[in-house]
Amino acid sequence: MTSVPTPIPSRTQFVLEGIKHRILTGQLTPGQALVETELAAQFGVSKTPVREALKTLAGTGLVVMNQYKGVTVRLVDADMAREVYDVRLLLEPEALKRTVQRGASLDVAREALTRADAATDTAERSLANREFHRALYLPCGNPLLGRMLDEVRDQAALVSAVAWAASPSWEREAGEHREILRLALDGDADGAARALHAHIASFVQRAFPEAALEQEGQE
Repeated sequence: MTSVPTPIPSRTQFVLEGIKHRILTGQLTPGQALVETELAAQFGVSKTPVREALKTLAGTGLVVMNQYKGVTVRLVDADMAREVYDVRLLLEPEALKRTVQRGASLDVAREALTRADAATDTAERSLANREFHRALYLPCGNPLLGRMLDEVRDQAALVSAVAWAASPSWEREAGEHREILRLALDGDADGAARALHAHIASFVQRAFPEAALEQEGQE
């Protein structure tokens, strides 16, 4: 019987995940130029998969493609933080509320929180925190709502990476995560949603106070 070879990721996907990881862990910083030839050499591929990967990353908002300046990692400022976190504030607490009301399993969220607490570096902690939030909203029962939140996931992680580099605050956020999960596990849908809303809003207020002030002025 002939064995079936294990599928391997395409070169484009391999490069895509590699560049994304470097951006979200701060190895590639906002505003930094991304040169196709250099990236191709680093990943051991031709320029074609690099070019396709960069196009995809531009679509998710992690990089910016400019006719004159080339491709750069997206800059993070108050405007970007406000845009991304406005979407999260509008959608994520409602998604969590529905997750709790449905009685969906939160085992994945609990496991992600455990990994975040045990993390030994920023990259590992960031990935675990992203999975924690996703595990709260994904079982909400509305796949479209989950996909909409997934679309801003990478940009939110980029904002967090920049903010953490300037002022590490993950210990406070870890405590807030534990309280959100406790309320959700207790079946308190409204309480969990309120705690999540406060968690997201307070992060923006600490990291980008100018964005928070502008948001308050609009209320």
